[in-house]
Amino acid sequence: MTSVLQAQALGKRYGKRWALSDCTIDIPAGHVVGLVGPNGAGKTTLLKLAGGQLQPTTGDITVLGERPGSTPAQLARVGFVAQDTPLYAALTVAEHLRLGARLNPRWDAALARERSGHLGLDPSHRAGKLSGGQRAQLALTLGLAKRPELLIMDEPVASLDPLARREFLQGLTEATADHKLSVVLSSHLVSDLEKVCDYLIVLVDSRVRVAGEVDRLLATHHRLTGARHAFDRFPSDQRVISVSHTDRQSTVVIRTDPPIHDPAWTVSRLSLEDLVLAYMDKSTENRRAPLEVQQ
Repeated sequence: MTSVLQAQALGKRYGKRWALSDCTIDIPAGHVVGLVGPNGAGKTTLLKLAGGQLQPTTGDITVLGERPGSTPAQLARVGFVAQDTPLYAALTVAEHLRLGARLNPRWDAALARERSGHLGLDPSHRAGKLSGGQRAQLALTLGLAKRPELLIMDEPVASLDPLARREFLQGLTEATADHKLSVVLSSHLVSDLEKVCDYLIVLVDSRVRVAGEVDRLLATHHRLTGARHAFDRFPSDQRVISVSHTDRQSTVVIRTDPPIHDPAWTVSRLSLEDLVLAYMDKSTENRRAPLEVQQ
């Protein structure tokens, strides 16, 4: 499978503090990838390294087969929408589109014009006077009109209200279907990722804990509930991801391919949020090593 982003033992240090360390990741092409993890996991640092805004301290990273930001041609193939959807407050919508056309050799003026019109973005309005949802949509329009092969988005809906988030994510879904680009989207809002992402990566302490297609991950992860004394009864093909206890009951999240027939356990499905939280739980010793990627 073709990769749009690969990193090997990647690290970024600021003084004595490591914002990202020993990160190994392989993101396949043709997906909308949700990148999720706790604060401090290194998500933003990883995305800025991928966008060529930062240089690594250790390790290697390639995006679309090249070093990020290595040439103008490579930069033209990657779009980046930052968390605060940075725009020039004094410039109008029309001026942002003209600037985009001057700076991007692959610029699609028709797409930019049609999308901004469809969204009701008045060309004469200054960016500083737009609502949060409108600014996010303008930033997405600029990213899409660049005609990238990979669009990187760092928490693009974090500051939006629910209606603006829904409209933004709907626009992203339509755009990815129309233009067949790859997307890497980081977010703390797993419910939003569930609406748009078909591939998931969970990053904890800069290590990939699990990665794979969402449908496949949900099909191979299960919640088991049973008496606490049954906790040690697991076949070798069932990997424990997280565990919690009450005085009489254990709840275990496991990963396995074969069906589960043990009558000691009640088996139930996980939501995507349940799965993410299980991998973010640091209390289970056997999860501290990176896990294999599920395709």
